[in-house]
Amino acid sequence: MLVESENQKVRIDAAIRHAEYYDLQECFDTLYAKAMKRESFSDLMTLIESRENILLAYRNVKANKGSKTPGVDGLVFKDIGQMTENEVVEKVRNILGGKHGYRPKPVRRVEIPKAGQPDVTRPLGIPCVWDRLIQQCILQVMEPICEAQFSNNSYGFRPGRGAENAIAALNKMMQLSNLHQ
Repeated sequence: MLVESENQKVRIDAAIRHAEYYDLQECFDTLYAKAMKRESFSDLMTLIESRENILLAYRNVKANKGSKTPGVDGLVFKDIGQMTENEVVEKVRNILGGKHGYRPKPVRRVEIPKAGQPDVTRPLGIPCVWDRLIQQCILQVMEPICEAQFSNNSYGFRPGRGAENAIAALNKMMQLSNLHQ
């Protein structure tokens, strides 16, 4: 458990370093602060399509171990790596601003072994490279807004939180309530 928490902390620290590298951390902090005050947002697409956000998304998705796995289009991030930064930025903007808006491609389904049960499999969907990149661009802008709205007691599928944190919070509440043996 401790090892997973440490690895999770390293990933979060790396994400913050990446955001600072592209001067977006202050922007994400501002989005979070506005969301905490329940302010409304407009023109988020400008931020989603910004050069810095796209390059940050590229860097974050490429760092994932799944970046070498092809989607239905057969491309991997190494293929995008052959393009210039400007070409990648323009391609993402063209996909987002297409005639009918952004339409993700079908997801490639594979069966992978379930953790702790190697003889049992579970389905995994693998989006194409461009969809992963675009979804990351959207996530980076929407995550600080949504995080500000979530309960502090919510631990599922959130950055820097997981089952270990929920168990630790439960143990703390039990200790404070004298519910231990």
